[in-house]
Amino acid sequence: MSLSNEQRQDAADALDHAEQNRAPIDPLSATYPGLDIDDAYRIQTINIDRLKARGATVVGYKVGLTAKAMQELLGIDQHDYGVILDVLVEPDGGSVDISRYCSPLIEIEIAFLLAEPLVGPGLTADDVLAATCAVAPSIELIDSRIADWRITLEDTIADNASSVGIVLGPWVPLGDHQLADVSAELVLDGEVVTIGTGADVLGHPAEAVAWLANTLASLGTHLEAGHVVLPGSCTRAIDVHAGSHIEGRFTGLGSVSLAFT
Repeated sequence: MSLSNEQRQDAADALDHAEQNRAPIDPLSATYPGLDIDDAYRIQTINIDRLKARGATVVGYKVGLTAKAMQELLGIDQHDYGVILDVLVEPDGGSVDISRYCSPLIEIEIAFLLAEPLVGPGLTADDVLAATCAVAPSIELIDSRIADWRITLEDTIADNASSVGIVLGPWVPLGDHQLADVSAELVLDGEVVTIGTGADVLGHPAEAVAWLANTLASLGTHLEAGHVVLPGSCTRAIDVHAGSHIEGRFTGLGSVSLAFT
């Protein structure tokens, strides 16, 4: 059985309190055994609306759990999506205070910038590429308000797909870039710790954007011109700590970096 409106509100309040106080909670899936995917997205929406009421603006979306490495890491076999707000965007080459987070991880992705809206259903990767004006190297900060990352798919969806920040490198015109062939290196403190390619994201990162647009269509909404979309990580995620310096290097697209204090 799905949850009541009161239970969804209580779950959203618990996640918001956990984020505000850096105090992870037990899995929502354990606290609310009836929690399903629809409930989880409704809980996510409650907290996104809460942040918008505090002054945040939606600037795009992220797709999560598209790389096999991340699915295996978290024991999950489906993807999900979350919302990118302007308050989550950090400057390229900047730094963030790690005490803002509970248990942060870093991913690197090929970000898409849409010149045209994408209105599903039935969209393909070719439709996505036709609507895309530029791509950029990017870093995504993911974190969990669920203690020790003991998450189910429903837990991470409710928690805005575990997204807490993004860093965008310089935008590059899409042109003839073959995104599936782009190689990506995640560099920690000057050492390459994991590598991947654009093809590690559903065979082509535009496939993830098409999945997102078609999924949003089933909910009565769509991707807009100007939206930024992160399609999922090219590599496994890595832990960071105070003093870590992260760089994502992408062949043909350049690099992006972030430090933790």
